[in-house]
Amino acid sequence: MMSEYDVIIVGAGSVGAPAAVSLAEAGVKTLVIDKRPSPGQGENKHAIGGIRATHSDPAKIMTCRRSIDIFSSWEGRYGDDIEWTDGGYTFPAYREEEESALRSILPIQKEFGLNINFVGPDRMAEIVPGIDQRGLRGGTFSPDDGSASPLLAISAFYEQAVRYGCQFKFNERVERVLSEKGEVTGVRTGDGEYHASVVIDAAGPYSRELCSTVGVDIPVRPDSHEGAITEPVERFFSPMVVDLRPGPGSKNFYFYQNLKGQVIFCITPDPPIYGTDGRETSTFLPQVAKRLVGLLPRLKNIRVRRVWRGLYPMSPDGSPLVGWSEEVKGLLHATGMCGQGFMIGPGLSEVLARMVTRKSTSDDGVVLDGFSPYREFKGDETLR
Repeated sequence: MMSEYDVIIVGAGSVGAPAAVSLAEAGVKTLVIDKRPSPGQGENKHAIGGIRATHSDPAKIMTCRRSIDIFSSWEGRYGDDIEWTDGGYTFPAYREEEESALRSILPIQKEFGLNINFVGPDRMAEIVPGIDQRGLRGGTFSPDDGSASPLLAISAFYEQAVRYGCQFKFNERVERVLSEKGEVTGVRTGDGEYHASVVIDAAGPYSRELCSTVGVDIPVRPDSHEGAITEPVERFFSPMVVDLRPGPGSKNFYFYQNLKGQVIFCITPDPPIYGTDGRETSTFLPQVAKRLVGLLPRLKNIRVRRVWRGLYPMSPDGSPLVGWSEEVKGLLHATGMCGQGFMIGPGLSEVLARMVTRKSTSDDGVVLDGFSPYREFKGDETLR
């Protein structure tokens, strides 16, 4: 079986599905292939739903500001309720180290248009009622950030892409990227070949494996993270709360209360847990519960309903890898989202569409310079 397309996207997840919307809307004949039975069944369904432009890197700020525009206007434009809410993000500071870091990046955040300020402890207590005020120095608050349902959003992206004419193939695993004389010609799956002059790698934690089939080494390494969700209770706080302090076995942790009143929370393991093991552990919940109740004591009696484990496709410095391959013409990388694909994907999708249609803007240049797969990897983004 052989079919001809302009673009083939590998992966119908947080990056691939919105990219399909933007490409199909631009009139590009697009095929999306995913090894799972429906969209968003890879790492997207493990996302907790946070969406922030509050970063310290200009490329991420610009991309995520556009993502917020897309998420916040989606229901009005298309009619799909994706449970968008602009609850904001807050980063409380209990130590001079965190306060200094948060204050140091405010100038660049404001330069790129973020509505963000460092507020005192009294204001923090209003933003997060019941927060532990012992030693609280204040923190940053960005009210325009928010959250949405990853499953509802990915379904909405998929349905809109189909309405625009995009085709999807599920339950098909891409075995290799095809090339001839250094140029992409398509992909091969277990069911046949599909031809296109552009293949977009949106395979996330499996990007390295995919790209290796055409002799390209992309530095993406899967990293396991666990999350959990509680029973619903009366909603009493809105923002995502990110505690940057390290703890035993964790670099930081974060949580928020969704529209249904459920508290969703995660940690960033330290040291990282590399690999593709998706099994939940017995250590996560006791580890994060102690930190969570310590920061917000009123949660001590809430019951946890479910835990899960997902994969972060990590780059060497915590920022995405986006750009044309220099080794194989027509291979476009859109991977290494480092667990932020849900918030980056919609804004990035428009950049990808303009790259394919050769209509990139000067702002796109800033984004692509920051996300270049060929940049010098040094240090980490402050708010990774």
